Amino acid sequence: MLAASKSLALLTTPCHDPLSRIAGQLCAANEALLTGRRGAPRSGLWPSQPAVAALAADLRSVLFPGHFGAAEPAPDGVEAFVTAQLGKLQAALREQIRRALAIVCQHPEAAATTACAACGARAAEATDALLGRLPAIRRLLESDLRAAYASDPAATFLEETLHCYPGIQAITQHRIAHQLYALSVPLLPRMLSELAHAATGIDIHPGAEIGPHFFIDHGTGLVIGETCRIGARVRLHQGVTLGGRSADDPYGFLARGERRHPLVADDVVIYPGATILGPVTIGEGAVIGGNVCLSDDVPAGARVTQGRPERDLFADGAGI
Repeated sequence: MLAASKSLALLTTPCHDPLSRIAGQLCAANEALLTGRRGAPRSGLWPSQPAVAALAADLRSVLFPGHFGAAEPAPDGVEAFVTAQLGKLQAALREQIRRALAIVCQHPEAAATTACAACGARAAEATDALLGRLPAIRRLLESDLRAAYASDPAATFLEETLHCYPGIQAITQHRIAHQLYALSVPLLPRMLSELAHAATGIDIHPGAEIGPHFFIDHGTGLVIGETCRIGARVRLHQGVTLGGRSADDPYGFLARGERRHPLVADDVVIYPGATILGPVTIGEGAVIGGNVCLSDDVPAGARVTQGRPERDLFADGAGI
């Protein structure tokens, strides 16, 4: 028996040595990633992707009770269901926001402990602020649903847009993520927006400001950058890019901390495949045709199509 044990050890030890070396190299690389950030949290403190996905689902269930959620509330128990869900959300949000705040925390306490009181207090404050803004988010989403139904004759009833339109899923997630972004919560807004991006193919940075009655038709491949400002009753189609370009750099190199994406005024329609780059303004009521590429302002009421080169678009001051 002893000889057999020694033989087994000889067979297994060489296999473990390479794995140990690989594990050591991976751990060293992970430590290098955290180098230079004071009080970097242990890996267990990072926001959990499954937990953030669950938060997104639970938030959608309180915004639209009876439409989403693991349990369907009874008709006379909707308010009790929403109240219970909000209590569940409050605890889960505080924890994930606290973890996100810990990543950038500079408080001396964070270097020595996993429980920074300052992060906990800020997480509680941000959580309560977000929950307090849910009724306003719900009103905005109601306007988005109505915009989708009014804009698409293929929709047979209002709730169809809620359940079947990827643009509605994307804007729902965005309106939540944008509030977290406005509350200066790190990482978590991007995680929420990337969940929607993965599910719908619609990439909206949480920093983008989007007005009411917003409609994304189809949506696959649509991109909206961080410093975009979009007015009311705007309609975008699939493949549209509202992308970044530095205002002072003709080659498009970007700089942090400055506006680098388009401003889209009220009542603008942008058709499939259009690309608009830089801190330009698309005037009220303008229509941008499919596959147009722009890096200059468009006046209010203009009709821009692919048929004319960009340098000629504004020769007459009004597009075509």
